[in-house]
Amino acid sequence: MRTQNWIIAVLIIAVMAVGIADMAVAAKKKAKGQDLYKEFCNPCHGEDAEAGEYTPMTLIQDQWETFFDDKFVKTHQDVLDPNHDNQPVTEVISEEDLEKIKQWAIDHAADSEHPMTCG
Repeated sequence: MRTQNWIIAVLIIAVMAVGIADMAVAAKKKAKGQDLYKEFCNPCHGEDAEAGEYTPMTLIQDQWETFFDDKFVKTHQDVLDPNHDNQPVTEVISEEDLEKIKQWAIDHAADSEHPMTCG
């Protein structure tokens, strides 16, 4: 019977470990555009930044659309991200995360119904 209890305990721990790992993956997948902006963009484009401060209110919706569709790769392909092992920004940010950042910037642009800064 002791062996049976031990096996049950191990199974319970294994199920819990898998559940915690799934929660971590789910949290990353559900990351919000604002959080991704803070992680990837704000270090270089925050207040008093050398590269210039940018928030969603910096541009109007059409300008953000044009930036992400036509200019992001051109202007950021040589930019290295010190917070992510100095890899190029265009390689660090996944397409899915970039789309979330883009949508957040557009949704909160200067001409949107809910303009906002990064804060």
